[in-house]
Amino acid sequence: MVRAALVTAVLSVAGSVLGLARDQALARLFGAGGETDAFLVAWTVPEFAATLLIEDGLAFALVPMFSLALARRARGVTGDPVRALVASTLPRLALAFTAAGALVAVAAPALVRALAPGLADHALAVDCTRLTATCVVSFGLAGYCSAALRAHRRFLAPAAIYVAYNTGIITVMFVLGGRWGVRSAAAGVAVGGVLMVAAQLPSLLRRLRRHEGEPPSVVADEAARPLALALFTTVLLFALCRQSQVLIERFLASGLPSGAISHLNYAQKVAQIPMTLSLMLCTVTFPVVARALADGDTVRARDRVERDVALAACLVLLGAATVVACAPQIVHLLFQRGAFTAADTAATAGVMRVYALGLLGQTVVGALARSYFSAGRASWYPFGAMAVGVLATAVVGASAVGPWGVRGIAAANAAGITVTAALLLAGMGPRSVPVRVRRVLGDLGRPLLAAAVATGAGALAADRVTGAGAGAAVSLIVGAATVGGVFAVLCPALRVRGPGTVLRSVRPVRSPSPRPVTQRHPHGRSRFRFPFRADR
Repeated sequence: MVRAALVTAVLSVAGSVLGLARDQALARLFGAGGETDAFLVAWTVPEFAATLLIEDGLAFALVPMFSLALARRARGVTGDPVRALVASTLPRLALAFTAAGALVAVAAPALVRALAPGLADHALAVDCTRLTATCVVSFGLAGYCSAALRAHRRFLAPAAIYVAYNTGIITVMFVLGGRWGVRSAAAGVAVGGVLMVAAQLPSLLRRLRRHEGEPPSVVADEAARPLALALFTTVLLFALCRQSQVLIERFLASGLPSGAISHLNYAQKVAQIPMTLSLMLCTVTFPVVARALADGDTVRARDRVERDVALAACLVLLGAATVVACAPQIVHLLFQRGAFTAADTAATAGVMRVYALGLLGQTVVGALARSYFSAGRASWYPFGAMAVGVLATAVVGASAVGPWGVRGIAAANAAGITVTAALLLAGMGPRSVPVRVRRVLGDLGRPLLAAAVATGAGALAADRVTGAGAGAAVSLIVGAATVGGVFAVLCPALRVRGPGTVLRSVRPVRSPSPRPVTQRHPHGRSRFRFPFRADR
C-alpha cells in the first residue's frame, strides 16, 4: 500500500501539473472572454462524465462489486466470479454509455440553452458540446477499467489516466488551435478520452487472462438484479447531484459580464488541487475498506476510514491555507500572460480565495461518501445529503450573486458542500462504516485551527515581501514557506493526528481470519449478495 500510495501520488501530481499546463494553454491561447466561456459551458460534459464515470459514480459501485468477486474467487467458487462480473456488466454499460453520448450530441442546442441562457456565442458552445460528447463513452470505459484494476490493487495505470488525458488536450490545442480556435480544446477532450482507455486496457486484459479456471457463467441471479440496479442508481444520483453544483455556478455566472465563467473555472481548477491530492490516499484504501467489509471486518474498515479522514484533512487544510494566503501570486505565475490580463488575475484570485473555504467540506464528502457504498449496498442517504447541499448552494448563490458577483457564487459552493459534509458525518453508523464521530470531529477541528493561524501568517509575509518590491515568485515562496512552517509547528502542539502518522496510516491493518462473505454485518440489517453470480 505504501508503494501504491507513492505511485498514485506521483502520477496524480503529474496529472495535476499537466492540468495546470492545459489551463495555462487555454488562458494563453484564448484568454478569459466570450470564446472561452463558450468552451467552458461545453466543458460541463467532461466534468460531469469524470465525476459520474471515473471519480465517484462507477467507482463507488464497481470497486465493492469487484472486491467481493475477488473474495469469492479466493474462496474457490466454481468458475471465475471476476470474469463473470465483467461479462455481465461491461456490455450493458458500454451500450448505456454510447446511448448517453449520442443523446448529449443530439440535444446539444437545448443543453447549452439550459446551462447558460445568457451566453453570448451559443453556436460555438453547441459545436464544442458535440465534440466533448464523445467523452461519455471513453470516460465510461476508462472508469470501468480503473475500478476493476483498483480492486485488483493495481494502481499504476489508473493513476496515469489524467496524464494521458491532459497530454491529448494540450497537444490538440497547439496543433489545431490556429485553425479551429477554441474548438481545438473540445477536440482535445475527445482525443484525451481515448488515451485514457488505451492507458489501462492492456493491464486489465492481463489481469483477466491471468486467472485460469472454468469459463465464466453470465447467468445472473434474478433475485439479486434489483439490488445491483439500486446500487448503481443511488451511486449515480449522488454523483450527479454533487456535480450539479457546477450547473448552478455556470447558470448564475452566464448573466454576469463576459469572462465570469472563465474566472470561476480557473479559480476552481487551482483551488481544488489540494483536495485532489488529499484524496489520493482514500482512492488507494477504498478497495481495502470494501474488502474488509466483504470479509465482515467492520473494525478494520472503521479504523481505516478514520485514519484516512484525519490525514486527508491535514493535507487539504495545509493546501487551502497556502491558496488563501498566496492566491494573487499563484494566479499571476500560472496564468498572467498572453490574453490573460492583470484584471483577470485579480478577479480569479478573489474567487479562488473564497472557493478555498469549502475545500475541507469537499474532502470530507469525498472521503465519507466512499464509506457509504463500500459494502456494496444501495444507500439513499448520501444522495439526500447532497441534495440538501445543492439546495443550499442554489439559495445562497441566487442571493449572493447580485451584491458579490462571482465571489458570491463561490461562497455558495463552499456553503453547500460544507452542509453536505456535516450531514454525511452525522449519518455515519448504521448506514455506513460505524466511525466514531467525536473522534473525527477532533481530527478535523485541530488542524482547522492550525490552518487558520498559518493562513494569516502566510498572507502577512507574502504581502510584506510584495510591498518591498519583490516579484510574484519570491512572494509566493515566502508566503508558502511561512504557511508550512507555522502549520508544522502548531500541529504537534495541538496534537493533530495526521502528518506524523503518514506511514502508519498507509500500512495495512491485519485482519482476523476470513469470515463468510454473506455474513451479517454488525452495522447493518441486510446481507449483501453478489449481484451477478457465477456459480449457478
